[in-house]
Amino acid sequence: MTDPSPPLRFGWTTGACATAAAKAAWTGLCTGSIPTTITITLPKGQRPVFTIVHAQIGADWAQATVEKDAGDDPDVTHGALITVRMERAPIGSGITFQAGEGVGTITKPGLPIPVGDPAINPVPRRMIDEAITEVSAEYGAPLDACVTISVENGAALALKTWNPRLGIIGGISILGTTGIVRPFSCSAWIASIHRGIDVAVATEAQHVVGATGATSEGYVRTLYNLPDSAYLDMGDFVGGLLKYLRRHPVPRITIAGGPGKMTKLAQGALDLHSKRSQVDLETLARRAGMPDITRANTALEAFGIGGEALARIVCDDARVAVNNTLRGAGVEVETLIVGRKGEPLARSPFR
Repeated sequence: MTDPSPPLRFGWTTGACATAAAKAAWTGLCTGSIPTTITITLPKGQRPVFTIVHAQIGADWAQATVEKDAGDDPDVTHGALITVRMERAPIGSGITFQAGEGVGTITKPGLPIPVGDPAINPVPRRMIDEAITEVSAEYGAPLDACVTISVENGAALALKTWNPRLGIIGGISILGTTGIVRPFSCSAWIASIHRGIDVAVATEAQHVVGATGATSEGYVRTLYNLPDSAYLDMGDFVGGLLKYLRRHPVPRITIAGGPGKMTKLAQGALDLHSKRSQVDLETLARRAGMPDITRANTALEAFGIGGEALARIVCDDARVAVNNTLRGAGVEVETLIVGRKGEPLARSPFR
């Protein structure tokens, strides 16, 4: 039987939307009229067409707005209005970028943009550069411009992203390496984890935390007085965190999660999502010497049968699995198992 559901629809990154708005506004400055649609070229050669939903033009400036369409991805910036104001700059000054309202500013080292600069990543900058270079070449206009990007309600949207933890204040980031948003992209989440580690390394953080969810993170916060930037929103991607940490180590890491996910980690899984790994209750029963565990349907139920002794075994095994993945990176490891109500079930401490 075939699956009747349609394929998930991809969308466009904030970087692609900003590029379209910038190209439309620069076209308006060069020709006197801002187009209602604009075509851009993405890094891998695709040429999407964007609709300009709002436009204004003055003597030495023009601005255009694109509404971001993230497709079927649950992106917090879906529907956001991204406006780019293009202003003529003195001859020979080149292209400069400014953060308008709703676009963040970098305040911590470790990101691909220097401290103090607007949070407009390198690939979107390059895309905008190439797009307006194309327009200037077509119309014989000097290529000197100030590019100001704004995002409506960007400061509020940023609170739903990693930006506050990464030290990006005042708004969202203009992102994207391909220009395309893939629905439910694991790679985007893992990339955010990597940037969090980059910031930790650059700020010489001594201790970071990878938690599978808010409950386990909340318990760790009761143990340590760490800055928000120390908490890496690991989710299910423990492998994505640990493999990058092996190459970019910090002195200490705490890995925390609930019984099910920590049991899967203890059994060697590095992707803890329910669709990509499962708890092996028979193996768990043999490892713990507790045959009654095989009667359970879930890890949580198994913990109810095995009690504190089982939780301690799983927590220790999870710590071994983390150390095996880090493979001599010199990172001290602690593991914690946290119950659904935020209560500690087991702890394998730093040693």
